[in-house]
Amino acid sequence: MTETATGEFVVRKGEGRSAWLGGLGVDFKISGTRTGGRFAVVEHPIDAGRLVPPHVHELEDECSLVLEGRIGARIGDRIVEAGPGDYVWKPRGVPHTFWNAGPEPARLVEIIVPGAFEQFFAELGDLAAAGLPPEEFVARRSELGSRYSQDFVDGWADELKARYGLRLLGE
Repeated sequence: MTETATGEFVVRKGEGRSAWLGGLGVDFKISGTRTGGRFAVVEHPIDAGRLVPPHVHELEDECSLVLEGRIGARIGDRIVEAGPGDYVWKPRGVPHTFWNAGPEPARLVEIIVPGAFEQFFAELGDLAAAGLPPEEFVARRSELGSRYSQDFVDGWADELKARYGLRLLGE
């Protein structure tokens, strides 16, 4: 990263911390700390057939720009599919999830408004790297979600897995 005295900065390709969540990567690009809390940006490489656990944010809106591959998403009761160049808006307070809908790896940019929620991904990455037993990981993930005003949605994952042949992260 290159930063000037006035606060401008450039994040170069390949720069930034990364975390792996068992089928979904998190490449940290712009933190909420760097933007005064206004927004944050992460990139998500996602393996084929991987489903992010359904969840709802109380405080953040998210906008995903698909760079590579095909992404499926359920936002509330609506299911959409998006490809390279498409944007997917996931407003706060609306349950949502997304998955790689194609046969090859996909990649998207996630813009989080306001910034700070990217720290959830950093802490979750540390939990994933700890190699906890699945039951303990899920319990700790739920506790972490609560600290970041995020709840996980029951009932969607099994339906989406069966319908689209998906696997949850970490499975």
